[in-house]
Amino acid sequence: MPELSLASWLLLVLAAVGVGVSKSGLAGVSLVHVLIFASVFGARASTGVLLPLLIVGDCCAVWLVGREVDWRYVLRLLPPAVVGVVIGWALLGRLDEAAFRPITGGIILLLSAGQLARMWRADLFAAVPHTQAFAWTMGMLGGVTTMLANAAGPVIALYLLAVSLPKLRLVATGAWFFFVLNISKIPFSASLGLIDPGTLLVDLVLAPCVVAGLVFGLLVVRRLPQKLFDTLLLAFTAVAAVRLIVG
Repeated sequence: MPELSLASWLLLVLAAVGVGVSKSGLAGVSLVHVLIFASVFGARASTGVLLPLLIVGDCCAVWLVGREVDWRYVLRLLPPAVVGVVIGWALLGRLDEAAFRPITGGIILLLSAGQLARMWRADLFAAVPHTQAFAWTMGMLGGVTTMLANAAGPVIALYLLAVSLPKLRLVATGAWFFFVLNISKIPFSASLGLIDPGTLLVDLVLAPCVVAGLVFGLLVVRRLPQKLFDTLLLAFTAVAAVRLIVG
């Protein structure tokens, strides 16, 4: 196990709780734990440490609310996302993800602005979220982003919000999508040397914090009115996009 200071462990515990909260549907929170893990382990190495914790969160979310899933959107997003993972894997071996983060943040911010406009004008771009081109764009962007920085939560949440899924169906659909996608990333991360026994031991210590964060997040989400949930999700996504842009 890597030697870490007490301050680093406290930050990692907070970040692990954030992983669980993000899996409850408030996906924009995910940038907090991405940044904390990157600051403790380094941007590239942190992707391998964080991946098993994300899978723990996915498993718990699938178990708790998975029956609400809308498989149409999981199956629509997965093929382009897998293509994006392969692209991200190739880039990760050659490109510093810091070069990609501002581009991703800008795209998410632009899409967030479009979704905000749709919330005020329901008929604005009404057909766009349901097109195959939009699904492939968002799916591939999500795949590349999740491989480079484990930061695809805001991208996929924005897509599921744009197609007007109710909050628990949104959480369940996102949980199944990321459960399959994150498992598919394991061999890619392992081939780059980002997952090893030491990182898995860190994950074992932090896994209960993920579960606690997920339970807390679901309790909050279940009590939020749909309109407030949509607004908060959009706000968290926009903040996450800005944070990606400014680095």
